[in-house]
Amino acid sequence: MADPFPQDRAHSTVAFVLAGGQGSRLSPLTDARSKPAVPVAGQYRLIDVVLSNLANSGLRDVWIVEQYRPFTLNQHLAGGRPWDLDGTRHGLRLLPPAEGRTEEGFAAGNGHALHQQMPLLEAFGADTVVVLSADHLYQLDLRPALEQHRARGSELTVVTTQTDEDPSRFGVVQVDADHTVTRYDHKPDDPDGSLVATEIFIYDVAALGQVTRRLTAERGDADGASLGDYGESIVPHFVDHRRTHAYRLDGYWRDVGTVDAYFKAHMELLDGSGLDLDRPGWPLITNPKHAPPAWIDTRATVSASLVTAGCRIRGEVEHSVVGPGVVVEAGARVSRSVLLGDCVVPAGAELESVIADVGAKIPAGRSGRTKPGPGNITVLVPADRGPASADETTGS
Repeated sequence: MADPFPQDRAHSTVAFVLAGGQGSRLSPLTDARSKPAVPVAGQYRLIDVVLSNLANSGLRDVWIVEQYRPFTLNQHLAGGRPWDLDGTRHGLRLLPPAEGRTEEGFAAGNGHALHQQMPLLEAFGADTVVVLSADHLYQLDLRPALEQHRARGSELTVVTTQTDEDPSRFGVVQVDADHTVTRYDHKPDDPDGSLVATEIFIYDVAALGQVTRRLTAERGDADGASLGDYGESIVPHFVDHRRTHAYRLDGYWRDVGTVDAYFKAHMELLDGSGLDLDRPGWPLITNPKHAPPAWIDTRATVSASLVTAGCRIRGEVEHSVVGPGVVVEAGARVSRSVLLGDCVVPAGAELESVIADVGAKIPAGRSGRTKPGPGNITVLVPADRGPASADETTGS
């Protein structure tokens, strides 16, 4: 029988990607797929960002915790092959909900998910685990962060950044001159500053096991469900009782967990202020959808836009992201919009500040309008999406 946990010290770090949440804030884009499987920037999916950062950082043991609608995500992951993570003894591992042990079953939050996987981390022999979410856009070489974590003897390193958004959406961090984390407030009503956690945490595995067992014992909760979100339980305990330091991520970072943030990230991409898709030596890797090159008709007008393979453009496209397989007919206009793929924009249609999901039914006439403030993005979805047809095995 193959040994699933080889004891070689060259692989003492595991990356733990949290990809099981429902992503309700990004609904309706997450109604028929998991949030990490949501398309982004035309030809990519959200999970490509974290996996590319890990692969480019040289991390080989990547474990993905799944729960909500994993089918489309697993199709895209293809066993890790696009990121060279398809090893036999090291590489990408999927961790779906399971039964058979006290700590298994469906997770009640990301803190609970960490507790559930502690026996596997300890059996694997990992010294360090990097815990990451899959709904952020950024580029980060994790090697310097890991070097700092080990050099300082940290039991937790919190990767932080300055946000230009509402800090109350995030974990707000206070640090001293030595970069020791002195306070952590999880989504506070009245945030003290704009330094926030990027949802990248580097833990000492032994310390994490001690903390999760202590917290569950104090709560009389062997299952660990009471841990909920680790920002409400595990991280504050580390800050109060363990060696916890900050590592600064400079440059672009965007949480895309809401419809408004998702749309804004695409507009930043088009403005040149967003994620760098062409950073030398740091490719954004995906499992591509094979399609012929995009075709632009002589009647078409395309400006300041990303147009993906498989598209046919006969109309007008301005400051928009056009995903694979989209057809924009002559007499149609698309402005400041994000079309995820496989839809037809008919003659006479005018889209402005619209997100159209894969397979969306685009009506003739005007859809959407640019307005200030949140909640003003029009989202179009397939006409037949409902409780039965929303089965992700029929979607993209």
